[in-house]
Amino acid sequence: MSKKGWLGAAAAAGGAAAVGALTAKGPGRALDRRLYHAINRSRGPRADAFFKGITELGSIWAAVGATIALSRMGRRREALDALGAAVAMWGVGQLAKKAVMRPRPYEAEGEPRLLIKEPRGSSWPSSHPGVLLTYLLVVTRNLGTPAPIRGALVGLARAVGVSRIYVGVHYPADVVSGMLVGRAVAGAWSSAVSPLFIQEMGSVSSGGAPGTVVA
Repeated sequence: MSKKGWLGAAAAAGGAAAVGALTAKGPGRALDRRLYHAINRSRGPRADAFFKGITELGSIWAAVGATIALSRMGRRREALDALGAAVAMWGVGQLAKKAVMRPRPYEAEGEPRLLIKEPRGSSWPSSHPGVLLTYLLVVTRNLGTPAPIRGALVGLARAVGVSRIYVGVHYPADVVSGMLVGRAVAGAWSSAVSPLFIQEMGSVSSGGAPGTVVA
């Protein structure tokens, strides 16, 4: 892995930890709660339907579905590599949740506004936007996707992050931290794992022995 890759991943991970620490108590916690209530308030049935409709795009099952679709389009290696990164992000998120054990908003706030079924696990960090961002960053890098499309897809991950607050299952700090962790995992994976994975898959699919480069 390149030095630049390590530094970028470390910076994103450090930023996630800093956001979590700064919003754990005191003024940071108060600000996080105020932002949560501002975003979570109802904006009508159309907004409710929109955010409920996009929020599960950050699930690991959505990443599986995208991988199947890309595989049918002949991009199996690139898609499976991105799925591996997304699963890694999900695992990191679950470990962090168990370590921090931050209550969900509907558990900690009075008169919670919850639009979906209560998810499992604690609140920090938010896995959905992190998993989606990880998948998108890795798969678009693998596919050589043009910058404008990459930017639009990152915007989709951000919208999913907002949806997690709107539907009542996360605080803003959870979402920001989750996306920073996702960026860290994506950077580390693309630098350290993707080149090896794609080469290995290419060797096997081309009829060579595992680890053998086939021209």
